[in-house]
Amino acid sequence: MSSRFARFTPGGLCLIAVGAWISGCAPAARDPGGGQPSPVAADSRPTDRQRPDSMGVDRSRHALVDSLRVDSLRADSLATAKRAALAASRRDSIRTADELRARAARQGVAAERAASPRPPARFGAGDRRAGDLRVCSGGDVTLGTNMDTTWVTTASRRAGFAVPALPPPGALLAPLRAAFGDADLALLNVEGAIGEGPVPPKCRPGSTACFAMRQPLAAADALRSLLPTGVVVGNVANNHAGDAGLAGFDSTLAHLTRAGVLVTGVDTLAVPVDIDGYTLGVLGFAVSPRRPDARDLDAVRRHVRRAADRYGRVIVTVHMGAEGAAAQRTRSRTESYYDEDRGNPVAFAEAAVGAGASLVIGHGPHVLRAMEWRDSSLVAYSLGNLVTHGPFVNREPLNRGAVLCATISAGGTVVNAEVRPTVQRRAGQVEVDSSRRALVLIDSLGRLDFPRTGARIAPDGSVGRVPTVQRRRTPR
Repeated sequence: MSSRFARFTPGGLCLIAVGAWISGCAPAARDPGGGQPSPVAADSRPTDRQRPDSMGVDRSRHALVDSLRVDSLRADSLATAKRAALAASRRDSIRTADELRARAARQGVAAERAASPRPPARFGAGDRRAGDLRVCSGGDVTLGTNMDTTWVTTASRRAGFAVPALPPPGALLAPLRAAFGDADLALLNVEGAIGEGPVPPKCRPGSTACFAMRQPLAAADALRSLLPTGVVVGNVANNHAGDAGLAGFDSTLAHLTRAGVLVTGVDTLAVPVDIDGYTLGVLGFAVSPRRPDARDLDAVRRHVRRAADRYGRVIVTVHMGAEGAAAQRTRSRTESYYDEDRGNPVAFAEAAVGAGASLVIGHGPHVLRAMEWRDSSLVAYSLGNLVTHGPFVNREPLNRGAVLCATISAGGTVVNAEVRPTVQRRAGQVEVDSSRRALVLIDSLGRLDFPRTGARIAPDGSVGRVPTVQRRRTPR
């Protein structure tokens, strides 16, 4: 591991790793690239707070045919009723065999956690046991945007060559296939709609803090190709999957489903994943409209507990937290971005794990954050940007990402985990990072933010714990 030293600042003890910089150690100044509007800026929610007319209806024309409003309302009511009926049908469609398997899984969880409530202090890859499932997760993925390509001008000027607006999505993901190669399940945050053709505008003219992301149709197949022999799950609980309006969101779901990508984050029901006869549930949350709300902790507990009762093992993925270079630190308090409530990530993790989640995967800040052990569960507060080809800032530390691979036992315990560092050299050009700087960042942030429970990242990427002797209180 790289050497470290400490210094005192007005904010307290600050740990700096050689070769890595943690912005929380610096004076509290907002990074101009990560926190201020710019032609190429980090992912953000529009300050205009406008809501696009998802059906693309001209309001003046709408006024002229006022008599159609009643029919429209009736159609909306029927559609709502239909969605409710489908949801009810889905809840009631669990077969007896599934219920028996879930009951056995619950008994396994209780027995295993009672016998061994904590994993060992240091993990290796380890041998796979019957029922173990290997999950590899990444952060934000945007494989280009066909709604607004003006960012290419600035990006090309900075790069010194012509940056393509819409390169083949498969080529953007290809360098990551080896990092996901040993997974049974790949979990990604799909940061943008998928589709083509005219759409209602999301951003008002002249807006400097509104970004519209819609990936080309080939993005769905590219996501599926990341793990050809396993299962790919895409999370759409975020602030960009709905950028093409409600109709565009429905199209996004259709394209992902057609490609064979399972989708989570649409509603409060976990998507079941069956791998060789073993089942787990994946549940997505966000702080965005129309998605399962990560700020409603009572609801989080209820939804996760329901999934744990049904499937035994549950993975939770969440899009929340402040954004930018100044957002690397994780504290138990409500975070905000452009005056928007982005939730309390620590409180969310506590609620999700307490309700039965084995693994919590965070994204949204666009930077790496600490990882933390909570009993036998592992929490990654942010895996940063994985592949973001679009109007994103691509300088330190926003260019650093990670793939987290964890093995979850049949009883729901994380038995080993490994961090695989990535870096984006320029927009969308991702590769496994030979400098392994992400390992130093995550390890240092864990020591700063969670001195007693933070994950320790070894030079080989294995995820361990604070040694027991360090967790004991020193006698006075």
